[in-house]
Amino acid sequence: MTLYNFAQRILLPPFLALWRFKAYGKEKVPMVGPLIVAANHASYMDPVALGVACPRPISYMAKAELFRMPLLGPIIKRVYAYPVERGQKASTTGAIKKSVQILREGRAIGIFPQGTRVREGQGESKAGVALLASLADAPVVPAYIWGSQAANRLHQIKVIFGDPIHLPADRKATREEIANFTQDVMNAINALAASVEK
Repeated sequence: MTLYNFAQRILLPPFLALWRFKAYGKEKVPMVGPLIVAANHASYMDPVALGVACPRPISYMAKAELFRMPLLGPIIKRVYAYPVERGQKASTTGAIKKSVQILREGRAIGIFPQGTRVREGQGESKAGVALLASLADAPVVPAYIWGSQAANRLHQIKVIFGDPIHLPADRKATREEIANFTQDVMNAINALAASVEK
């Protein structure tokens, strides 16, 4: 058993007990091949909630300084996180290359298209999801995380997965298709948000 699977099993009971955790649509997540899981982001709890809910391991980008911390660094590396230096163009390029490499190995990565934590309905989506989907020929599964922004008050947390979305697979996507696909992903996330039984 990997550390990732062990952590998933250890975390599930407290999620169920403290946050009455529920995950919907897990059957929509492809279990093999490259995959991008794209979700909204409102709390530090989101990567953990998404990781507990998803039926296959997810790799996340993480700030490079976290990997230099004595205890945390080795742990997050073993749960498939990979480093990115913020604010440096060369480093951003490296992060894209690393993400594509992970996807081409047939693994899954988790991305928050708005790039940072935002309140519901706010924030502008970025084209990174569509770019990676195009470069790695990977489907995108939209996901909506509900309630995590109030996790400190033990608010219920739900994760809802949607149907995979695909870019054209037989050719390189155009800039217009990249822009449209980015919006399609956000629309799908928003549709999942509207479907949550609040």
